[in-house]
Amino acid sequence: MTVLARGTVHTGTRVLPDGWVLLRGREVLQVGLGPAPTGPAAAEETVEGAHVVPGFVDVHCHGGGGASFGGRGDEAVAAARTVAATHRAHGTTTLVASLVTSPLDELAATLDALADLVVDGELAGVHLEGPWLSPDHRGAHAPDLLRDPDPADLDRLLSTGLVRMVTIAPELPGGLAAVQQITAAGAIASIGHTGADAATTRRAVDAGARWATHLFNAMPPVHHREPGAVPALLDDDRVTVELIADGVHLHPLVVALAARRAGRGRVALVTDAMSATGSADGRYRLGDLNVDVVDGVARLAGGGSIAGSTLTLDRALRFAVTEAGLDLEDALDAVTATPARLLGRTDVGHLDPGARGGAVVLDADLALLRVLT
Repeated sequence: MTVLARGTVHTGTRVLPDGWVLLRGREVLQVGLGPAPTGPAAAEETVEGAHVVPGFVDVHCHGGGGASFGGRGDEAVAAARTVAATHRAHGTTTLVASLVTSPLDELAATLDALADLVVDGELAGVHLEGPWLSPDHRGAHAPDLLRDPDPADLDRLLSTGLVRMVTIAPELPGGLAAVQQITAAGAIASIGHTGADAATTRRAVDAGARWATHLFNAMPPVHHREPGAVPALLDDDRVTVELIADGVHLHPLVVALAARRAGRGRVALVTDAMSATGSADGRYRLGDLNVDVVDGVARLAGGGSIAGSTLTLDRALRFAVTEAGLDLEDALDAVTATPARLLGRTDVGHLDPGARGGAVVLDADLALLRVLT
């Protein structure tokens, strides 16, 4: 057991200056103020001046450490473990595997390969980002693999019980019915890679959509007479929005405005990370597409669309606070409690007794010091 003592403990519901937290592995046993519990079974570590926060939860991540989620069999399992380890080293202790647009047989094979990792809790489920996306707002998704939603195709993948979220463009033929089908299957329908107008977006939310995939990105810009999806999603209290807070996908002012409008509990910071995360610049693959990473920025080969990020959630948190000016508690909520609620998880995203998401230690400048899992 480990006692982290003399730091500022952020449980998710309380802030405890000069607090302590007692952990057994990644399980929180006790938390409190003042003198920490002592005993031969507990090793005390003084973290004076540091912040002790819950392990981060990332619901949109494609890769890291040179590997990507995808593929078949043992190769897919090994890659998934590499991705998870890369992000865990940066504080993400709960991770959803995001899959880019691929043929249905490939998606089904990857779900089969990752099943045991999801059942065992190494992954918190799977996010299908495609193939039901707008061709006009596809971003870094292979255009020849995009398709309109078909109930049988959706059922084939949703029936595995492994899919936690599906990104969909609701304006596609059958899009609104697909939102209803996804929701009925117990997964989250997320609006993204879309050219939907505001009215269609509202109908999709009425049909059950509750999430927005990387708000602003792969969506038309806001127009004062044709507002589109972005204002409709921000304006609806039923919807939680993803923001990629890296200074590449979104300007700090946009992060601040969106977070202020949505408010705590409706914002999740995500990485949308691809395989180059934690690795050197160079050429990588994202699904079937080549991606060049220069100065940490990933774009389709030839200077095309942004192709995911090389972000980690510790950096996203720090950017949100130091560059976009978010309150620390709001930013922490966006990488812990809010995404945990999306997953229906009460055991992660906080540091109250019984939590099993581990803890992260940050210094006074919010730089990562240690991850306890």
